[in-house]
Amino acid sequence: MQAASSSSALSLTIILVVLAFSVALLAWFAIEAATVSMRRYREAFTERAQFQLQEFFLFIPAEQLFVANLAMMGLGGALLWALSGSWLVAIVGGLVLALLPRWVFALMRKRRQQKFEEQLPDALMMLSGGLRAGVGLNSAMTQLVAEAHAPLAQEFSLMLREQRLGVTLEQSLAHLSRRMPTQTTTLVISAMRIASETGGGLAETLERTAHTIRSRLQMEGKIGALTAQGKLQAWVVGALPLGLMLVLDHMEPEAMAMLWHTPIGWATLVAIGFFEVMGIYVIRKIIAIDV
Repeated sequence: MQAASSSSALSLTIILVVLAFSVALLAWFAIEAATVSMRRYREAFTERAQFQLQEFFLFIPAEQLFVANLAMMGLGGALLWALSGSWLVAIVGGLVLALLPRWVFALMRKRRQQKFEEQLPDALMMLSGGLRAGVGLNSAMTQLVAEAHAPLAQEFSLMLREQRLGVTLEQSLAHLSRRMPTQTTTLVISAMRIASETGGGLAETLERTAHTIRSRLQMEGKIGALTAQGKLQAWVVGALPLGLMLVLDHMEPEAMAMLWHTPIGWATLVAIGFFEVMGIYVIRKIIAIDV
């Protein structure tokens, strides 16, 4: 009897040791996988962020931006968990904050391109005036860089530096088109190429292009003013369900608890989020008129 109990205790001890060893191996594997994944994410994030920061002429270390993004993800997730009491909401909020730098860069790129387009007509008129006065294109561009503001001054200054290093005008224009992939930039580059290939007057070509761009920007401004109400309605309609959920959660917390703390409620939140995004997307597509 005593031998049987000793054998059972030994077997249980062996099982516990094997189980503990297996758990330790799984924990080590999970830590290694998380470390590798974090290192790859860090490398991809810093590489992409460094390229985008250089594109905007911002000299900020990408490592600091990565650390700030991690801190924002942690603080945002902790705040959402404290407010909602749901770890799922906290995880989703942290993942959304992880995409925040990409959205910010996209918004900055869009605004930079819009400002560049707004500066182009005056810049082309200045170049045309310099060419009519008898100076060369590079001299006129140098004067433009000295008097213009960012981002146009930065882009044309980069073109001048490329030409000093031996890059041809056509190649520097192609580089400008890749950095500023807009219809207006494509129109300007095409006009300059046609004028240089056909031997036409570059000053007259730049002046006509400036008038065309200015008319196009005025038309886009009118369309933007007319569709502003539709854009505002999209955001108001999209915000109404979210505001209603917050009000009901304050008025009837017990009834709304199923929405925050049950799998059915989480699935409902996912469906609500999907239809919210799709509704706003469809409305913005309807009112997006291309000139």
